[in-house]
Amino acid sequence: MGHHTFDASRADKLERAERRYRFLSAEELLWALDLSSDETVVDLGSGTGFYTDDVAPHARTVYGVDVQEAMHDYYRKRGLPENVDLFTTEVSDLPVDADSIDAAFSTMTYHEFASDDALAEIDRVLAPEERLVIVDWSATGTEEAGPPLDERFTATEAADALSNAGFHIEHEAVRPETFLLVATAT
Repeated sequence: MGHHTFDASRADKLERAERRYRFLSAEELLWALDLSSDETVVDLGSGTGFYTDDVAPHARTVYGVDVQEAMHDYYRKRGLPENVDLFTTEVSDLPVDADSIDAAFSTMTYHEFASDDALAEIDRVLAPEERLVIVDWSATGTEEAGPPLDERFTATEAADALSNAGFHIEHEAVRPETFLLVATAT
């Protein structure tokens, strides 16, 4: 049940650290991912690479996945870390081997790709017992930032979808505008 994607012509808006870190700090994302430097990570809906850049120094390889080549073009112009590779594809069709990913994360993009097919694909590529971190706009928010409320999910709805896809929910946090889920693959 994914919705429209962020308008790539407004990509500069995604680079405002004071706004982005208000809803998810780099430290909180790194805590949730719990990475070691030899791991391969996928950023689902990487956009301009804002959070990809925060994760890259803590991983061996990071795959930035986005459906919009224009977002990747923006990121390339900004400069890619050496250990980041970009894929222009749907989350439901990841071009990596089964069980080859050590961690996956989505920052404010779950509502764009949420579907049974996408969750099945994430489960396919994540190695058993590895982490999936979802931070997204909550349907219980005020709509001061982010997509319209009718395009959002509650933390419970997202956790139920992950559980139905075979993930085990390890941590759930609900905030005024967003939620954070940490799940492990089966």
